[in-house]
Amino acid sequence: AGKGKERKALSLERTKGSEILFGVAPCGLALARARRALFRLFLKERRSGGAARAELGLQAAARGVPVLHVPGRALDTLCRGRPHQGVCLEAAPLPFRSLRDAEEPRPGDGESGSGRRLWLALEHIQDPMNLGALLRSAYFLGVDRVVATHSNSCPLTPIVSKASSGAMEVFDVYSTDDLQGFLKAKSAEGWEVVGTVSRPEDVEDVPVISCSEFRWDKPLIVVIGSEGEGLSLETQLQCQRMLAIPPGRALHPGIDSLNVSVAAGILLHSICSQKRRHGD
Repeated sequence: AGKGKERKALSLERTKGSEILFGVAPCGLALARARRALFRLFLKERRSGGAARAELGLQAAARGVPVLHVPGRALDTLCRGRPHQGVCLEAAPLPFRSLRDAEEPRPGDGESGSGRRLWLALEHIQDPMNLGALLRSAYFLGVDRVVATHSNSCPLTPIVSKASSGAMEVFDVYSTDDLQGFLKAKSAEGWEVVGTVSRPEDVEDVPVISCSEFRWDKPLIVVIGSEGEGLSLETQLQCQRMLAIPPGRALHPGIDSLNVSVAAGILLHSICSQKRRHGD
């Protein structure tokens, strides 16, 4: 028995530099897309609720990824107690893509000559749950590209993948070390750059309008700021306009703003609904 335990402990040793994805959607999409190196799939031993897990096992086997059936507590240890749904996948980290590659249109992007291109830029988003939720909304609503600041931002971790419900595994995320330079260059190319603000009184030198008044008629970049500070002044000054979400009531101090991912979802939906109305 002692030797059996020792063998099981050894089998759970991690590949150097690997990370553990957890949850059915992130693991399934990571297997399907294979955009990163995949090392081992861990499935919970019990049979109950095992149809989805069995399908993942077949996917892994088809890609030559070893499949290990382990007790639930072993999965708990692998993903540090997070909600794994009986599935963990050991894989190489998924890096940000180079911004140089973002200019290359690919099949299925939805970009066209109609001027209805939409990119989302993220400045210093640090909470992995927020980053995951932002990616999930951007993917769902039809954003063409997401560009994040590389420094002082959350990397693309397994928590981000889980919070995105696996959208991170299928949706490229680009990074830049010079957000202001990037926005300035896109403005010079004819793109409109709009920032977002929760308190219009905090903005100087840039017009602020309600998101319901905004009209989308040229390639557009929507810039979202960090959870605590919002957009930096330097980034605000690269924006032609700032968008605000009007509240539905008089607000108490301290609860007078929205979570960054919720606000982004509302703003993106307000913008993207114009595409649907015009039939583009």
